[in-house]
Amino acid sequence: MPVKIRLQRFGRKKRPFYHVVVADSRSPRDGKFIEKLGSYNPVTVPATIDINVDRAVEWLNNGAQPTDTAERILSYTGVLYKRHLLRGVTKGVVPADQVEVKWNTFMEAANAKTAMKRDAHQAKLADAQRAAKTPVAKPAPAPVAEEAAPEAPAAEEAPAAE
Repeated sequence: MPVKIRLQRFGRKKRPFYHVVVADSRSPRDGKFIEKLGSYNPVTVPATIDINVDRAVEWLNNGAQPTDTAERILSYTGVLYKRHLLRGVTKGVVPADQVEVKWNTFMEAANAKTAMKRDAHQAKLADAQRAAKTPVAKPAPAPVAEEAAPEAPAAEEAPAAE
């Protein structure tokens, strides 16, 4: 059975919320699934992603193929990097004790980047709220001096022919 890791849409109109699921590729998008791996909320800034990393790595090792969007989410959360490190252990390239150290270093950097995005967004919102609260002083309009326009002599109309 071909298995995919993909997104299952929830939420109302214009407010999407997704579950990251493992499903048979022949089942419909919002249909039956094998296992729920996590959730993804693109409405928040930055987007909220909650993934069970160990289960996702296990499904990838068992042959599950992620869709394009699911692959980007798994990459962002460090699932693909952890899988890469574990494959290095099986090949003898990376020592087993270094996997957790490298992965934790990667996650600390990713969490710092996410925190910077969140802080920048909150600062932007605070500036916008401050700007909305302070009244903007509008300059008084300068009085317009009306000039008497010289009247053009009215052209004489030709008498209507009957």
